[in-house]
Amino acid sequence: MNLLIEVLAFAVAIGVLVVVHEYGHYSVARMCGVKVLRFSIGFGKPLVQWVSPKTGTEWTIAALPLGGYVKMLDEREAGAPIPPEALPHAFNRQHVAKRFAIVAAGPIANFILAIVLFAAVFATGVSEPAAIVAAPAPNTAAALAGFDGGETVVAVRNADAGSTEPVRSWSDLRWKLLGAAFDHRRVILSAKDSHGTFDFPLDLRDVSEKDVDDDFMSHLGFEPGGGKLIVAGVQAGSAAQHAGLAAGDRLVSIDGKPTDNATAFIAYVKTHAGKAITLQVERGGDAQQGGKTEDIHVVPLAQRDDTTGQQIGRIGAELATQVPSIQVRYGPIESLQLGAHRTWDLAAYSVRMFGRMITGEASLKNLSGPVTIADYAGKSARLGPSAFLSFLALVSISLGVLNLLPIPVLDGGHLLYYLVEAATGKAVSDRWQLVLQRAGLACIVALSAIALFNDLARLIHF
Repeated sequence: MNLLIEVLAFAVAIGVLVVVHEYGHYSVARMCGVKVLRFSIGFGKPLVQWVSPKTGTEWTIAALPLGGYVKMLDEREAGAPIPPEALPHAFNRQHVAKRFAIVAAGPIANFILAIVLFAAVFATGVSEPAAIVAAPAPNTAAALAGFDGGETVVAVRNADAGSTEPVRSWSDLRWKLLGAAFDHRRVILSAKDSHGTFDFPLDLRDVSEKDVDDDFMSHLGFEPGGGKLIVAGVQAGSAAQHAGLAAGDRLVSIDGKPTDNATAFIAYVKTHAGKAITLQVERGGDAQQGGKTEDIHVVPLAQRDDTTGQQIGRIGAELATQVPSIQVRYGPIESLQLGAHRTWDLAAYSVRMFGRMITGEASLKNLSGPVTIADYAGKSARLGPSAFLSFLALVSISLGVLNLLPIPVLDGGHLLYYLVEAATGKAVSDRWQLVLQRAGLACIVALSAIALFNDLARLIHF
């Protein structure tokens, strides 16, 4: 069933994104007076064909659905001479500004789609973790800023100057800190607890570029807090089982210190190999009202860490965190503004990541291919409409950014040709275009191979 959901979600995602991208090319080509011969979703053998009696465009759905194209009238690709009356409608006869607009329209359509999708999510409302900070690990940026755990972040502002921006949820906090880290800025976080609202200075000027990844918040010491840390399962023969820990137990504290975060809990256990620790757990009742409190003494078993080679402590318990969530909803105008802002942030982040992968500052493991996209498509679809729409928006932005890269074969490569033509008054020669096309194709093949390797590595945990 899960495989069927993944396949269907992937097909819907690719279909929507390809149609929107190619329709961007098609619509602007039509507005510029260019004759469109074929609009194809997919490559290879046509499965469904229909010719518009009004425009003469052939609409096709082909056998290989991973992509699509718009074929326009062009003297360079025509198999036979074009009638003189049709020449004004040939793509190659258009002014360079029109050709630039037609090619740029595809990626722009992807960005517009992302804005609309994000706006729809913001307008209809989405349930997100509250911006409550768990007790940070020692010597992390969060700990040095003064967070003890349990504070709710309500606003952020630049330490030097700038207006205060409200923080509505955990993801909102993450994006604001991510932007500050990219710009190497100092910020002030306003957070409240039972004693009032306080300012916490956070210095992000020295954040390593390699730390700006999926675990960015963890590197800073920020983890969602204020919830319940639940034992989801216990491994047979483990220290947790011998001590009497059971699935469903709610962890309250470890050695007298409150715990509501799996990352901090695991880090503490790792440093106590062979040393007894005391866990306070709640049993019975429910996650809201609580139940009977018990103390359980566990001695973590010493095991070799595959990454560091050092001995660390493990108790053999699977953990799950139930954090407080809030319903975030915005008005129509604010939703569009936030959608545009989120799209811009993600596009800028993608460009920076591509640049850092090229310079070696970021790992090529960040590249993902169709297997990972299908996996996340299925997962987001199972989470609900908001998650799936957000996923679609994210992939649409990635597709737009990828196509704007100045690599021949991609839209960005053609745009580069037109910029050179506009600056010099001369088109790039066919010979140079052929050489650059081959180089660009080699780049695309290499990127695709790396992405596929990363997909397989994640699949088999290589």
